[in-house]
Amino acid sequence: MESIFSLFAQYTLVEWLLTGSLLLLFLIHLLFCILLYRKPYTYERKRKVPAVAEEELPGISVIISSKNNSEELAKNLPFILEQDYPLFEVIVVNCGSTDETDMVLKAAEQKYPHLYHTYVPADSDGTNEKKLALTLGIKAAKHEILLFTEAYCRPVTARWIREYGKAFLQERDIVLGYSRLIIEKKVWMRQFIHFDNLIHHLKFIAMALAHKPFMGIGRNMAYKKALFYGNKGFSPILNIEGGEDDLYINRIARGKKTGVVMTADSMTDTRGIDSFFTWRSIKSKYLYTKQFYRGFAFHLLGVETVTKYAFYLAFLAIVGLAIMNAAYYLAAFALLLAILRFFVLLVIINKNSVLFDGSKYHLNLFLFELFQPFNNLRFRKYANRRNNSRR
Repeated sequence: MESIFSLFAQYTLVEWLLTGSLLLLFLIHLLFCILLYRKPYTYERKRKVPAVAEEELPGISVIISSKNNSEELAKNLPFILEQDYPLFEVIVVNCGSTDETDMVLKAAEQKYPHLYHTYVPADSDGTNEKKLALTLGIKAAKHEILLFTEAYCRPVTARWIREYGKAFLQERDIVLGYSRLIIEKKVWMRQFIHFDNLIHHLKFIAMALAHKPFMGIGRNMAYKKALFYGNKGFSPILNIEGGEDDLYINRIARGKKTGVVMTADSMTDTRGIDSFFTWRSIKSKYLYTKQFYRGFAFHLLGVETVTKYAFYLAFLAIVGLAIMNAAYYLAAFALLLAILRFFVLLVIINKNSVLFDGSKYHLNLFLFELFQPFNNLRFRKYANRRNNSRR
């Protein structure tokens, strides 16, 4: 008993408070890893695939808006138009393109009768041009289920639409999918970009699985037409530039039956990322609208970021004090918690990565997770400046 008291007595109150705080932050992060980041992997591993007859599958309208993407459309449209699905159409809305988009679409219509294209009038509102384009596409859609992607994306397999069709048979209003990034090897910080994309998807997919959806990505998502009309189209977000996918889902998903698709067949590939700055342009779009998100799920993820940095600060403070005061047991305990946290996160991230994009992480995970929030802050400032300059 005396040895226990002497152990307590040799450390200061500040050291014990810091150690207690570090332990609490460790437990919080352990819960985030187990209850949040682990959820997509465990869900897909346990998911059972029911047999579905062809005649049960619902009709689906694929909607794409395109502005000066003629080369991407020419490459990617065949992968969408030649899907293995009994009843679907593809609607492409031309947003005032000045390239050969119209010629590409007219030529494709000669070969594919289930392709339809229309256009946004030249004098339309530039701020909400994409919202108008999607609205025109939705109004032209023949089917109740609307599946969205981009001109610079393509499905990974010919069963992409089928995965969504099966998901909507489970009585879903919204279904969210994963969009991989296909990045050239020469691109600077290529592996960090893959990591950022993985974490971004894990967060909103995990929250959707927890029945707390807060966003989606227009490169791969679907919802019912009735939901669009029931929420008066994009009118809730017309005063905000962009947000026709992530912010719109944030506004309409609460209380709706939201599902996810995570098989290899359900994914899309985002192509054409030839530089770090091309990726910044795509990423900053979401960081700008992120500041307008509402709901518990989004704020909970903010807590995860704050507590992560608080953990590292507490760790550094304990190690610093331990070195000055020769409190080596406390330093060893702090180091043990940091190592345990890292390895739990490493295992969970790598298991999810195998499911989605196949990247493997090692010690670089430590650097990536520290750098990501700083990078997001930098990109958000860039996005705010860009959007303000357009007004």
